[in-house]
Amino acid sequence: MLDIGKRINQLRKKNDLTLDELASRCELTKGFLSQLERNLTSPSLQTLEDITNALGVSMSRFFTEDEDEQVVFTKDDAFIDEQEGRTLHWIVPNAQKNAMEPIIIDLQEGASSHVMAIHKGEEFGYVLQGTIQLMINNHSNYSVKKGECFYVKGNEEYYLKNDGKSNARVLWISTPPAF
Repeated sequence: MLDIGKRINQLRKKNDLTLDELASRCELTKGFLSQLERNLTSPSLQTLEDITNALGVSMSRFFTEDEDEQVVFTKDDAFIDEQEGRTLHWIVPNAQKNAMEPIIIDLQEGASSHVMAIHKGEEFGYVLQGTIQLMINNHSNYSVKKGECFYVKGNEEYYLKNDGKSNARVLWISTPPAF
């Protein structure tokens, strides 16, 4: 089955278009296109036709799968989501279709990640820069420094917090995809 979001992303990049440029050409918002590419929403047929026209392909060509599944990802494949005090780097596009989902999260001084709700899964994190606090159920606090990692099961709520005096960066992998 064709991954519509991935296909839009592939064609957009093939045409060397930014999300802003494609959004402008289709008279859509950048946010809506971003959600489409990450399969968080689905387009109507008319919207999909507008997108395919802007990408220079017919609807039939759009649905023709001619590419092998991507194995290697570059920095150009990443999607960056800047939020208040934190930046999420979706380093494997459309990873929610896979068994695990890796991201890189940058936390500014005093910033926190979102709270990971209880779920059936596991999380792994490796601190690339700085020091973070792993807060589990608001009662357990573990300090994790650069070069150290954490591994938690999804049976408790938790989040990451940067109490340090410099930015922190964490490679964070969720299974199943939870971001």
